[in-house]
Amino acid sequence: MASTDLLGTQPAPDLWLVVVTAVAALAVTAPHRLWRVSRNAVTIAHEGGHGLIALLTGRRLDGIRLHSDTSGLTVSRGRPTGLGMVLTAAAGYTAPSLLGLGGAWLLAAHRITLLLWVATALLLAMLVMIRNAYGVLTVVVTGAAFLLVSWLTEPDVQAAFAYSAVWFLLLGGVRPVFELQGKRRHGGAPDSDADQLSRLTHVPAALWLFFFHAVSLCSLIGGGRWLLGL
Repeated sequence: MASTDLLGTQPAPDLWLVVVTAVAALAVTAPHRLWRVSRNAVTIAHEGGHGLIALLTGRRLDGIRLHSDTSGLTVSRGRPTGLGMVLTAAAGYTAPSLLGLGGAWLLAAHRITLLLWVATALLLAMLVMIRNAYGVLTVVVTGAAFLLVSWLTEPDVQAAFAYSAVWFLLLGGVRPVFELQGKRRHGGAPDSDADQLSRLTHVPAALWLFFFHAVSLCSLIGGGRWLLGL
């Protein structure tokens, strides 16, 4: 078993590792065929964001479903309007990018093992609320990967895995917003998060899309600067 120190810091990785992991993350988010598979991880973050904010705002979380077409559904109970519902609806498309930004902050502080353990804990907490077999499979596989890497691998492997995961969240958080914008342009996704937020707040869905874009792109820029040490 590799020696790890949860509360301590690990040495900063070489710049080449940071760049290589960024290229690797881009390689699984840009090509359409690979994105159809890797997008499952973004869906986990998306639906997990809905679920976490629902709980934090006092709503009752009934369950989360993840589907093989990379779609998902989070069901919560509570007031159908109000700040809690708005925050819950806004959390989905922003969650992957904000999680990536938080991960970049931890990596900039050289807390690699801590990041892996926090990710494992969040996935374990999410697993309790999964309500379908495919969702259980994807969350278990993802959580097992983080757990095994944090316990059984050397620091260099942990660093490569952690940087790859954070770059993936930062890059992968950008593409779904453009996909949603494209679907809405052609009359699709009439009940998207942006449209639900529009009905809740009487703010045009286009402005909510702009908000999603702003969060994802600013997170990518800010998180990228942290990862690259700029």
